[in-house]
Amino acid sequence: MKRFFYYFAWTIGIGLLGMKWEFQLKETASMNFNILPVVPFSAIFPIVLGMLFRLPQLIIKIKENKKWTFDWTKFLAVALPALLIVVLYILSYLAIVPVVLLLLIGSQTLVTVAGIVFGYTLLDSFKK
Repeated sequence: MKRFFYYFAWTIGIGLLGMKWEFQLKETASMNFNILPVVPFSAIFPIVLGMLFRLPQLIIKIKENKKWTFDWTKFLAVALPALLIVVLYILSYLAIVPVVLLLLIGSQTLVTVAGIVFGYTLLDSFKK
């Protein structure tokens, strides 16, 4: 039960901090008519969130005295496609790739989930 409250507190704290930053960015963007600072935040924050979800388990593994390896199969099969979704989302707003890709990617929810999956899987690919 202690572990549950530990993770729950991390989730609430990080979520509230992220909501505060996003609100400030959106407010500034609406005043300046510039949405570009909001787009990288909405793509990068879920990656950081996914990494923070995995961080406690990674710290436990760091304390073990074993040789480090990297699970390339998991990284290539799970993390890389998730990263591709996030990168295409950012590039579509920067007008580097066609906006039609936004229709293929779907909604902001897919980008958020892909970011969390990438961040978590990136740290999960490191094995001892």
